[in-house]
Amino acid sequence: MKRRDFVRNSVCAAVSGAAFSSLVTQMQLAHAATPRIVLGGGNDYRALVCLYMYGGNDSCNMVVPRSGSHYTTYSATRGAIALPSAQLRPLNPINPASDGGVYGLHPSMSHLADLFNQTTSPVAIVANAGPLLYPITKAQYQNESVPVPPQLFSHSDQTVFWQTPSADTLSRLGWGGRLADLTDVAGQNPTLSMNISLDGENVFEAGQEVIPYFISPDGVEGIQMDSSSTWPPGQQARRAVFNALLNANQAHPLERAYAAQVRRTVGTYEQIDSALSLPLNTTMESNFSYAFGSNGNTLDSLGAQLRMVARLINRRAELGMVRQIFFVGIGGFDTHQTQLADHASLMNSVSRGLSAFYQATVAMGLEQNVTAFTASEFGRTLSGNAGVGTDHGWGGHQFVVGGAVQGRRYYGNFPSLLANNNPDDAGWGQMIPTTSCDQYAWTLARWYGLQSSDRDLIFPNVSRFGAVNNHHLGFLA
Repeated sequence: MKRRDFVRNSVCAAVSGAAFSSLVTQMQLAHAATPRIVLGGGNDYRALVCLYMYGGNDSCNMVVPRSGSHYTTYSATRGAIALPSAQLRPLNPINPASDGGVYGLHPSMSHLADLFNQTTSPVAIVANAGPLLYPITKAQYQNESVPVPPQLFSHSDQTVFWQTPSADTLSRLGWGGRLADLTDVAGQNPTLSMNISLDGENVFEAGQEVIPYFISPDGVEGIQMDSSSTWPPGQQARRAVFNALLNANQAHPLERAYAAQVRRTVGTYEQIDSALSLPLNTTMESNFSYAFGSNGNTLDSLGAQLRMVARLINRRAELGMVRQIFFVGIGGFDTHQTQLADHASLMNSVSRGLSAFYQATVAMGLEQNVTAFTASEFGRTLSGNAGVGTDHGWGGHQFVVGGAVQGRRYYGNFPSLLANNNPDDAGWGQMIPTTSCDQYAWTLARWYGLQSSDRDLIFPNVSRFGAVNNHHLGFLA
């Protein structure tokens, strides 16, 4: 029985009012999973790549004012964790920052700064984004007159709220998963998931119908289904038993479902392994070697994940993929007392990884078809933690990278960096977001193919945030 049929039939049962309400919600979700983004396939390949920074990225030391009164304020507020202005990587945007400040990137982010400053730039910066239920001011937050997402400043909760369609949901269905649920593409491989994770389980790619496929940066691990005569006798016998169980006429529906899933898994492994076994795109590979050193084996974890994403995209035709959503992750951002040393290494990894990945898409001629974007559960506090680190914050800055990006621009509003009487400070140095992550996600999903008429199926809260550009941010054409 299909899940949606089970839910519909269950509504007819005699249940309590609370259970009935829950079942109706599930039925609505199942109905909303019916494909609504019908695409023609062909050469219209598009991919979204989410780079998630676990632990809460200190974006105040990622995008930093580098001169004048703005830097003076920053330095005074941040104290021992302030970065020297002379070491910052200058940014030369087309549009001025909302606060009139002159900004630069962390000293370790030379690769991304160079990309941002290109004449035709593929990099945009979205300022001070975070989970919101409604636009909110400092006074409204302190008076508790406007609802906010629950469990603010909690790693686990805010990670979920960044990745779900709206910050008041309990469903744990990600907006990438819901987007895949609603997408029906001519020519798309029916057996390989549209959503692929290089960093294990995540909420972002979990859908009502779509289940993400996990793969390691080194490739897929599979089960060899043949009983090879070259194997030891004991292994041959075990394989024969396994095959007999898999191919038996199972009487129980759960047994049949399990066997079918194993066969699908084996089939998917064979498809991906075959595609990845084809000759490499050496020009694409060289971009990772350039960014991470002369030896490609020196890639760190994030670089290795992004290289595998590039390899999968490069074999999209062999895999039969027209739309794809990828997830990569990097941890360690909950720095606290080790802020300066740890953050420098992390910023270097993000900068090199995104730059190498973008150059790889250029080598494939797909820079207009692939968009990478960053996310993190929250920014960190303006003020230092005992002068040597930072605590959990709220709003934070993000990068969007790709040939379709309206780059070399700032989007959204930069917060005040004042230590005292700060109109954007929730109370302990946590910056109140001025851009909702719903707006950020809707802008990305719109480029992927989600129509305005279907927007509220995934982003029901986004209409609460400003009518400019139909609530999206405009950083993608």
